[in-house]
Amino acid sequence: MQTTLFADTTPAVRHPTAADGQAAAGFEIGWDYAHYRLTPPPEALADGHPVRQGWQAGGATFGTRTLKPTPQVRKWLQLRFNAWRRGKVFEGTQVTPNFLAQIDVPLCPITRVALTHASGAGSDASVDRVCNLAGYAAGNLAVMSARANEAKADLSCRDALTVVKQLEASGLDTLDGLNALQWSRLAVLMSFVTPMAHDEAACLPLLLLPPNRLRLLNPVQALQAIVTLAFTQAQAVPRLRELMAHVPAAARHDFQVFVLTLQARRLAIGMRVAGSELRQALEDLWTDAAVNRRWQRFALQLSEADCERLVRLAARRSLGGSGWQWLPRAAAIDGWALDREGRAQPVPGWARAAARPPVKHAAGPTICR
Repeated sequence: MQTTLFADTTPAVRHPTAADGQAAAGFEIGWDYAHYRLTPPPEALADGHPVRQGWQAGGATFGTRTLKPTPQVRKWLQLRFNAWRRGKVFEGTQVTPNFLAQIDVPLCPITRVALTHASGAGSDASVDRVCNLAGYAAGNLAVMSARANEAKADLSCRDALTVVKQLEASGLDTLDGLNALQWSRLAVLMSFVTPMAHDEAACLPLLLLPPNRLRLLNPVQALQAIVTLAFTQAQAVPRLRELMAHVPAAARHDFQVFVLTLQARRLAIGMRVAGSELRQALEDLWTDAAVNRRWQRFALQLSEADCERLVRLAARRSLGGSGWQWLPRAAAIDGWALDREGRAQPVPGWARAAARPPVKHAAGPTICR
């Protein structure tokens, strides 16, 4: 099952002589900065820098006939530049300014603080890859606070889980600005885009609901999320009974017990609670040992194929809300460049013969909400 401001944690700008393909990509970025009449970052303005060359060529072509830069356009250009300077893939067909608007959130999903913009504080919104071994592509991007993103750095979900254990063993309140619960949420976020063994993924508590447009690579977590999100809607239990009929017979009773447990916790939250407050309350109920025990008792009886089948059915019936869509694995990780750890491949040639028409920022398909 699949579903989807800037922190800088990796090395400096790659010299433009590294490869023609690298220079070509830099030239394109500079050209688009000029198209929106924006100035590239100071480090890109050195003589002979590909981004500067593209910016100057674009400026000479467009003059004052430029496009209006929205906040999402500024984010898009900065994200492309960050990907380029790190030598990482940027998949530009789906990752557009419109896409970045769709994944924007008012609160950091890790720290739950209100996100600020360009204040220089740790609460500033930051867009980055969730899986560090993949490129900047649809399904692998999320918004969080700069503080959370700096703590994440180049870690994996298993690294984050190790940090949680270290904090619990040491008695320290925080590490790199995050407490144990926040590190746990970060680990869960990264686990969504990390292929894991079924049993391992089934034992992770859903301490964070999937952000919009993120792609979930572990079917058991997708099932976990859809069933939990069903309780953001009216008549969750009656709607889930339809799914219950398709659960393997041996696991059906345990599924019923789990659903009724969630129902009891939902009633305790209060039926007037909605929106982000309800999402956070549903995440918090996964800190309950009984919820996790009953989920694992059910989920560990299923196979990965069982979970895929149930998620497909649940998505068709919108049991977890609208916006869920099943994608084949190849489509889900399209543009991620996992085979080369997200690194860009050189593209031959970089000369621009003539001005191109304005970029159309169409929305990619809705994957998950």
